[in-house]
Amino acid sequence: MNSDKRATALTIAGSDSSGGAGIQADLKTFAAHRVCGLSAIASITAQNTLGVLSTFHLPPEVVDGQLAALFADGKPNAVKTGMLGNEQIVEAVSRQLKRHRVRRLVVDPVIQSSDGKTLLTAAGVRALKESLLPLASLVTPNLKEAEILSGVRIKTPKDRLKAARAILKTGVGSVLIKGGHLKGRPEDFYYDGGRPLLLDAPRLTEEDLHGTGCVLAAAIAAQLARGEDPSTAVCLAKQFIGTAIRGAVRSGEGVAAVEPLAGLYREEDKSDLLLRVARAMDVLKQEKIGRLIPEVQSNIGVGLEGAAAHEDVVAFPGRINRLGDDAVTLAPAAFGGSRHVANVVLSVMKHDPGQRAVMNIRCDKELLAICRRLKFTMASFDRAEEPVRVKEKEGSSLEWGTDTAISRYGRVPDIVYDLGGMGKEEMIRVIAVDIESLVEKVLKIHRLYKKTV
Repeated sequence: MNSDKRATALTIAGSDSSGGAGIQADLKTFAAHRVCGLSAIASITAQNTLGVLSTFHLPPEVVDGQLAALFADGKPNAVKTGMLGNEQIVEAVSRQLKRHRVRRLVVDPVIQSSDGKTLLTAAGVRALKESLLPLASLVTPNLKEAEILSGVRIKTPKDRLKAARAILKTGVGSVLIKGGHLKGRPEDFYYDGGRPLLLDAPRLTEEDLHGTGCVLAAAIAAQLARGEDPSTAVCLAKQFIGTAIRGAVRSGEGVAAVEPLAGLYREEDKSDLLLRVARAMDVLKQEKIGRLIPEVQSNIGVGLEGAAAHEDVVAFPGRINRLGDDAVTLAPAAFGGSRHVANVVLSVMKHDPGQRAVMNIRCDKELLAICRRLKFTMASFDRAEEPVRVKEKEGSSLEWGTDTAISRYGRVPDIVYDLGGMGKEEMIRVIAVDIESLVEKVLKIHRLYKKTV
């Protein structure tokens, strides 16, 4: 048994009965960072994915008692506050944090819910500014919260700096003004009195997901607990929240929530997919599919759910080669193993995220006839129509061809093929929902093809 003491982080926040934010999301975030999570509940909410129905703020002496018990057992490495409800709770929390000289404190100034419910009284906001922020390393307001804390209307990028400077005057060490509600790219703005840091990223969803602010602040606190400085913690947390957003889950009829454990689930999915692809390749080798492999060789590409980059697609480095009737691989399948086949997979998934597996095989009249005989849906593209800009960009031809064929067909077919062109071999691409379905389709083609040659 490993009994080494692990870094600890404490969340002081509201309980979210839907599990998507608050204490529940904070503890999952700490766990995802291998940080031991402690909690003190300040408020209890009755809410679901449709919104907050009611709130009950605990008596301040109950909150104080929770914190006294925790601090009596040792000071956590970092603390994060969320929904505190009213000025009495804010003052009780501030007294405990000041008494125990907490240095790594992240304040998520939860003032309103996303559906407009008041979660912190006006007096509570004043207490937050006067008592809690002077103790904090970082405060993480969204645009509306930054306006409330600073008194500055934020309409332009310059206004963010003005607001951040005003917030720093409360005594807080640094400010992260979140950009999730900005139009366009969700650029976050970090300022500690020195040079501003802009954290840019593409918008991953148009949906206003539940729990984003809680998870981001908790991730920063977890990084601080692990010993990172505030600016580094913010950058790492930005990456973490991106993964949590991509792995968002829907548990009810309302909005989806970010998933703090998405990164762990993704690693499990990656291991599982590698094993499945290896087993599938063994089956294809046993069936001796060498005659299906074209002169430019073959490959298999399978994307993770929600795949968005080459690194999210499994493929064989060095491709699949032909040795007589045998199929030979030079290296095991790996994520990012082939940009070419990954481009095809990602193009397919843009049209239908459920279709995640592709294999390219040789193309001739007999093979096309077999595909029709098997009643596979089929679409094609003509390389002669390929735009010059596509030809000039390395690796973009397959992406263009796949997208063109699917767009014209109206949906993702079983087969996308082309008849080649100048210096380009004709090719069939078999498409399926997963690796097992892909192998089944390829073997159907192979077994009929053996009877014709």
